[in-house]
Amino acid sequence: MASPTSLLKRLLVGRPFRSDRLQHTLLPKRIALPVFASDALSSVAYAPDEILLTLSIAGASAYLFSPWIALAVVVVMLTVVASYRQNVHAYPSGGGDYEVATVNLGPRAGVGVASALLVDYVLTVAVSVSSGVANLGSVVPFVATHKVLIAVLAVVLLTAMNLRGLRESGTAFAIPTYGFVIVIGAMLLTGLIRIFVLGDDLRAPSADLVIQAEHSVTGFALVFLLLRTFSSGCAALTGVEAISNGVPAFKAPKSRNAATTLLLLGTIAVAMLVGIIWLSRLTGLQFVEDPALQIVAGPEGYVQKTVTTQLGETVFGSGSVLLYVVAGATALILFLAANTAFNGFPVLGSILAQDRYLPRQLHTRGDRLAFSNGIVFLAVFAIVLIVGFQAEVTRLIQLYIVGVFVSFTLSQAGMIRHWNRHLKTERDPQARRRMLRSRAINTFGMAMTGAVLVVVLVTKFLLGAWIAIAAMAVIYVLMLAIRRHYDRVADELTPPDGGRAVLPARNHAVVLVSKLHQPTLRAIAYARATRPDTLTAVTVNVDDKDTRDLQEEWERRELPVPLTVIDSPYREITRPILNYVAGVRRESPRDVVTVFIPEYVVGRWWENLLHNQSALRLKGRLLFEPGVMVTSVPWQLESTASKNLDRLDATLSRGPARGPRVVPRSTLPPAVPPLGADEPGEGGRGAGARRD
Repeated sequence: MASPTSLLKRLLVGRPFRSDRLQHTLLPKRIALPVFASDALSSVAYAPDEILLTLSIAGASAYLFSPWIALAVVVVMLTVVASYRQNVHAYPSGGGDYEVATVNLGPRAGVGVASALLVDYVLTVAVSVSSGVANLGSVVPFVATHKVLIAVLAVVLLTAMNLRGLRESGTAFAIPTYGFVIVIGAMLLTGLIRIFVLGDDLRAPSADLVIQAEHSVTGFALVFLLLRTFSSGCAALTGVEAISNGVPAFKAPKSRNAATTLLLLGTIAVAMLVGIIWLSRLTGLQFVEDPALQIVAGPEGYVQKTVTTQLGETVFGSGSVLLYVVAGATALILFLAANTAFNGFPVLGSILAQDRYLPRQLHTRGDRLAFSNGIVFLAVFAIVLIVGFQAEVTRLIQLYIVGVFVSFTLSQAGMIRHWNRHLKTERDPQARRRMLRSRAINTFGMAMTGAVLVVVLVTKFLLGAWIAIAAMAVIYVLMLAIRRHYDRVADELTPPDGGRAVLPARNHAVVLVSKLHQPTLRAIAYARATRPDTLTAVTVNVDDKDTRDLQEEWERRELPVPLTVIDSPYREITRPILNYVAGVRRESPRDVVTVFIPEYVVGRWWENLLHNQSALRLKGRLLFEPGVMVTSVPWQLESTASKNLDRLDATLSRGPARGPRVVPRSTLPPAVPPLGADEPGEGGRGAGARRD
């Protein structure tokens, strides 16, 4: 049977997919919308909260500005959607903002965009999950009490779902995402019908609260507050860029399907954002930053609920099942909004790894054809943020959207240069008109996103945005350092033109032994089979009696290999062997030395603690010796017999198996004794004999 680890992995992730099944993981538009747009769609659940919360600093009268703030956010959102529709047509390879900036503005600009996006993806997970916990906690007190634990568990669950593959996770997320859109749409439509058609006087639970301004805000301070409110509301734009990074995941025609999905995203998000702000004003809804300080009159024991939960209670009633449906759907879509980052971060990480800006491990796909390493990295960093900021949305939101507007602005600047370059060579009038229109859209988009970026930096820098900026700077420097390392290694490994590998003059084989038994005979036989120019068995004398016994047994068996004994007065093993090997190299610099090191192959994790420690230490030291080749000669313990079934399990996952072939141990060639024999019963000599 398979090991528990293998069974657990198959249970969580599923059976591996063949590489030729990659086409089956591509997404149609109906699945791509919830996969890539859930972040932007869900932002309507917390963007109104942030708008009203920030305005409350100036008192209840400041809520009059909320529709105008929402309108400004809508203008920016529609501009960004229109701009990114140009991006997905011009750069459908999936590089998104990173590719646009790299191609048109240079590699350094591309790395800057990438660092901003990586930080923003991590914050997307932390903010979305924390906001989902806050919404669910509005109706379930247990969740509010244990919000950090619930948030961490949600991230773990999302990680497991995404490790199963893009299409499978997208199918699982489609129903909740569409359910959220339907529930919020139904709530808004019902509320507006009750107000304008039935004439009901709907009042939010917070409408009759008496709140006071946290600070006296007039003149320039009021303008600054409105700009800060606008920057917080622009959190609704996060996630739009994910579609441009995920174009390769769409079914053909990829660019057209991605552009259509972007249009659907913008239309739905704008309608929901405007509807929530509008209904909030009609019902007198109030949402404050500090209820304990700002609420001066209201019901005893009043607990502030999120905006969507208050609207659900206003429209459907406090005891209605539909209220819990609204709260549950909102919380669920916020949890699933993190899925946008789980799809964008690994793809971007893979592209950066391919360009040698991130470790190569992020470029490879896992068992389910997903970029598993990138998914795990994202989850770990998001959990660190959630725990560090105690899942507080208001604290996390201050770090948010800085990165995304950096990438927005640089991407649009790159697109302007892209169109300028093509207009120089394009002669077809119709194509030129299309390019001029696209350039105008991107120019307006750059102006809008650049203005928002300035506002965000000015209003949020001291509130926490500096942390995100510092993280971007660290990642930027780190990626450049990784690229320099890979370039340096590539230069070292590149052979000269016309050059050929220089053959060594001779090969000297050294077999390390601890005592004479069957494993030693196998080691000698294997070393002789390599046909070296010289072959020597080497042992270290840490105990005179054991060494004499070994020499006598060696002579009695008349082995055709000389035994060299190295004295070690301080009972050290590693240093004498290193000195011996270095001495052989000094005598013949053009020769190579092959050292055969026996190692146990164990089947239980705890056996690793009892074997091979000295062998690993010696191997690590020998790897730094020039001209020395290290060969591990394994000796399988009986505990490894069950491990063979893991290979059978892997075979079964790929197709029919012919059944295991049992090889009698008596038919195997003799093996080498383990050099790291730390137990007294294993001879007390070799790499494991030293007690240093």
